Amino acid sequence: MSEYDILIVGGGPAGLTAAIYARRAGKSVLVLEGTGFGGQIASSHLVENYPAIPAISGADYSETLAAQAKALGAETRFGRVSAARQEDGGFVLTAGKKELTGKALILATGAKHRKLGLPREEELAGRGISYCAVCDGAFFKGKDTVVVGGGDSALQSALFLAGVAKSVTLIHRREELRAQDASVAAARERGNVTFLLGSRVTELLGEQSLSGVMVEDSAGSRRELAADGLFIEVGQEPDNEIFAQLAELDQGGYFRSGEDCRTKTPGVFAAGDCRAKDLRQLTTAVADGSVAATAACRWLDGQ
Repeated sequence: MSEYDILIVGGGPAGLTAAIYARRAGKSVLVLEGTGFGGQIASSHLVENYPAIPAISGADYSETLAAQAKALGAETRFGRVSAARQEDGGFVLTAGKKELTGKALILATGAKHRKLGLPREEELAGRGISYCAVCDGAFFKGKDTVVVGGGDSALQSALFLAGVAKSVTLIHRREELRAQDASVAAARERGNVTFLLGSRVTELLGEQSLSGVMVEDSAGSRRELAADGLFIEVGQEPDNEIFAQLAELDQGGYFRSGEDCRTKTPGVFAAGDCRAKDLRQLTTAVADGSVAATAACRWLDGQ
């Protein structure tokens, strides 16, 4: 069983940046990723707020970042971590049937899409319900779609779908949107995008596949809205319970850590969207990755 200087859980921007910094410091690194390298940014059709890169697709950015980490010698492996423990001055992760050991551990587990929590949501997933417009938008060419959410991800999804679908209706429970003004303005300029603010989806319609949604406004009025596709963009939630013995969680399930990304356990660091902080953006994820890796290397050198 090989031992690495640093085990990194998560192959998104935070984890891959940590791998780059750790390799440049001469440490052996293994990055474990459960689904696909790049994390959620990989499904973004356009990234326009990353310094010095005016515009790039999330897929291209992720591919370039992963290639950079691998070129520097970072090892990568697909596998979901099912258990984690501290042992003999290091850390042991179980992924599938394998146990992987490391002297230090960086948790860059990201966050997953939050669901609406409506009856039959799971049943209709992939049958009209999606959490990724870039992944599934092409299936709804010339059709009526709905996006639920009011943040940047929701507006990006609406803009992407506006170029594919017949119509896009954006539903948000509040009267004000949280997305950047530029994205809101761009969506309002599209002739096939409609806004339903102060409203929420209360029911999913359709038998074998989605046929529409029931919408209720703040006054309690209900209306049925026909839709072939429903794209849910209502935020994220962490998936950190497996590591709760190593890193303290806040009430929302995010890792508690300082700006140095250190957790309660010496040798364990948290980086990216998985940790408790005010802003979760691509820039803050890569910043966390560099901070966590630098802190991990210093910690290793001091042992």
